[in-house]
Amino acid sequence: MPDPLQFLERAPRGRLPEWLKVRMPGSPAYLDVRSRLHTAELHTVCEEAHCPNIGECWDRKSATFMILGDVCTRACRYCAVTSGKPQALVTEEPARLARTVEHLGLRYVVITSVDRDDLPDGGASVFAECIELIHECIPGCEVEVLIPDFQGNEAALATVLEAGPAVLNHNIETVRRVFKSVRAKGGYDLSIELLRRSGEVQPEIPTKSGIMVGLGETPDEVVETLRDLRGVGVDLVTIGQYLRPSRAHTPMDRFYHPREFRELADAGYAMGFRHVASGPLVRSSYHADEQYAAASDVTA
Repeated sequence: MPDPLQFLERAPRGRLPEWLKVRMPGSPAYLDVRSRLHTAELHTVCEEAHCPNIGECWDRKSATFMILGDVCTRACRYCAVTSGKPQALVTEEPARLARTVEHLGLRYVVITSVDRDDLPDGGASVFAECIELIHECIPGCEVEVLIPDFQGNEAALATVLEAGPAVLNHNIETVRRVFKSVRAKGGYDLSIELLRRSGEVQPEIPTKSGIMVGLGETPDEVVETLRDLRGVGVDLVTIGQYLRPSRAHTPMDRFYHPREFRELADAGYAMGFRHVASGPLVRSSYHADEQYAAASDVTA
């Protein structure tokens, strides 16, 4: 298994600032989660995307499962996930996932996927089956989904929403000006419209999105993106530092200081977001259960 923290050693601009340094994983709980996931032949974005929080999250028995295989049909210039021609779907995957969630005793699950533009519904029906099986096997377990754009397929979005996720997450990733240079097969307005449509179809399901900083944007552009997200009713947002996975990926522009992350969080709360998670190591599913709980407390 590749070291999920190896990319930190190759980050540009010399040594990492103190606020980006993390300990190597290896606790008993971490090893237990890794063993169970590999035995079940499941993929996680924690490993595939080289997430720096893998040690902390797996130690607290939290993981973001990646369905629909581990090969993406797109090649976004910031992403560490392998791109190419995906293999056929594994029909047992939703059942394996539900059993693993049950064995791990999880009460909040995040499910994401690679992009599967080769499938008519982009994999929406598999998302729905995973949600339904987890609800059936573990009553009371909440499921957050981090979905692709489904190429604007409204029926695919409806399929996922009808399965009853706790949160519908779709990452905008970056600001309008930078978007096409790092995410050529997506569309800024397409992503904004998906989030707007989700809130319109199922207003009781909170919507969420995430932004990376350090891709060449300005703080003012980040604030404008937050404004666009809030304008279509997005409830929850995450903001984190982009870290270059390899020299083949988009260079990192700069490190944001923790103070700047706090300022962006303040801007988001002033706009009316129910919860803003903003920090150097924040990722879209980092402490997702706590983010959801905090947002639920606001509306309780």
